[in-house]
Amino acid sequence: MKKETLCVHSGTYRDDTTGGINTPIFTSSATSYLDRDKAPYPRYFNTPNQEAVVAKLCALEGAEAGVLFSSGMAAMSTAILAFAKAGDHVVLMDELYGGTHSFATDDFKKLGISHCFAATDADAVCKSATKDTRVIIIESPTNPLLSIIDIHKVAGFARSKGITTIIDNTFASPILQNPLALGIDIVVHSGTKYLGGHSDLCCGAVLASKEKAEAVRALARHLGGSLNASDCYLLERSLKTLSLRVERQSANAQKIAKFLEGCKEVMWVNYPGLPAFPGHDIARKQMSGFGAMLSFDVDPEKLNPNRFVRNLRLIKPAVSLGGVETTICSPAVTSHATMSADERMRIGITETLFRLSVGIEHSYDIIVDLKEALKG
Repeated sequence: MKKETLCVHSGTYRDDTTGGINTPIFTSSATSYLDRDKAPYPRYFNTPNQEAVVAKLCALEGAEAGVLFSSGMAAMSTAILAFAKAGDHVVLMDELYGGTHSFATDDFKKLGISHCFAATDADAVCKSATKDTRVIIIESPTNPLLSIIDIHKVAGFARSKGITTIIDNTFASPILQNPLALGIDIVVHSGTKYLGGHSDLCCGAVLASKEKAEAVRALARHLGGSLNASDCYLLERSLKTLSLRVERQSANAQKIAKFLEGCKEVMWVNYPGLPAFPGHDIARKQMSGFGAMLSFDVDPEKLNPNRFVRNLRLIKPAVSLGGVETTICSPAVTSHATMSADERMRIGITETLFRLSVGIEHSYDIIVDLKEALKG
């Protein structure tokens, strides 16, 4: 079946009692253990609501198995620690999400794990591996600069060295990119974003082979980052419209990126769908669309950044992303605030950079709001 159909039909728990077409919400945290191999328990990640969501995500990502978490960082940190132990080395890309970056800088040393950051380039990532490297972590498109890395190249190198690869696939979503098919071992999503899609859920997911998913699940049982039944239900419901939302959001983003590219107040636009964007050709090969995220730098000599964001009327300044509404933020003071100013500047996250999460509104209205705010 096509992804649009999988979004709607895959994974649903069929309730014979009522014959309902939706998965019921199973609220019990206590279940009978008699005459069964394993009783469902939320912290064991095996309840019907958890498994229904995982089955749908596996169908969309082409995965054998998965684990559902209470946040994207719970998913990412558990996935890393399932394959990196004391004495091991981890390679991370420079432009990873700020939370992943700070997890490495704040906690790896305490756990006896060494690490290094590599430029957002497949060759640079591969060259950074050492004999002790056990995990490589990449992201494409990146947050917030939308940089693109050759996923297949990194995956091929890592496989040849026995290194586990993890990719944050949040920005692309499983609708636009399937890294497992490109050779990646583990796909991580912050489900808070496109998977939930309505700015009202906090969740995460790991998708992988049965063997690797079980390694993640085994550690997750100890760390306890499980998702409750009600949120599982809302997430499953949201996933039914994932393809529709991402398609509309991506079409809007393409138009908005082109508009911003022609504005004199904007110094440059980061969006893979623009032919002049450095990662455009690679993105065309490994993505089925260019996504709904973009970022841009305003010219401080022509426009006061603070005044610009406060002049917006339709677009809301807000943290997070991927909702049906268009939002904007300054990564330097939100998603990447935990990084030092020097680290931010080194990778290009300036005080004048804005990240735009494009929603499902009419593109004309979004563009008009940007146009008026850019007047200063």
